[in-house]
Amino acid sequence: MKHPPLGLARNEVRLVPHHPGWVEEFQRMRQKIHNAIPQLQEQLIQHIGSTAIQDIQAKPVLDIAIGVTQLETEASEYEDSLRSIGFYRLKVERPDEIVFARFRDSSFEIKTHFIHMLPYDSEHWKDMLFFRDYMNTHAAARQEYEAVKKSFTGQNAEGIQEYTAHKEAYIQHIFQLRNAE
Repeated sequence: MKHPPLGLARNEVRLVPHHPGWVEEFQRMRQKIHNAIPQLQEQLIQHIGSTAIQDIQAKPVLDIAIGVTQLETEASEYEDSLRSIGFYRLKVERPDEIVFARFRDSSFEIKTHFIHMLPYDSEHWKDMLFFRDYMNTHAAARQEYEAVKKSFTGQNAEGIQEYTAHKEAYIQHIFQLRNAE
């Protein structure tokens, strides 16, 4: 299957139809990451975000979670290996998460992939995987989530922080379902 078109400019918000090639692209990237960092167990490299959710529109950027035990230590240890396969550490500041991005070309203007490195025993790791799995097994929830996303993009073509904030209440609602189990 042809590689799916991926890429968003800085602050661009755009949804595209689900592409079955996203799963294959993740598998290709997982292997590339594992080859670059052999000590990283494959089950700690997970496909997350909307490209990992079947049948919904998504921003055309592939999100990958990498679970680690010592965040700062392992991020520093793996940084050169990740750079060797095109991932650069971003200055994004999030609690207990370090973000890397891969770009379409050397202009560094179009991001195609994100790596979210975080402790694999954290609530955030568990929430992200639960959200993906819940969405993939609950069609009504997928439709609701897609409607939330479209209600923003129908009005705006940019504003990634605003887009993320717009989805937050729905995402937190799903996280609470994990905590209720």
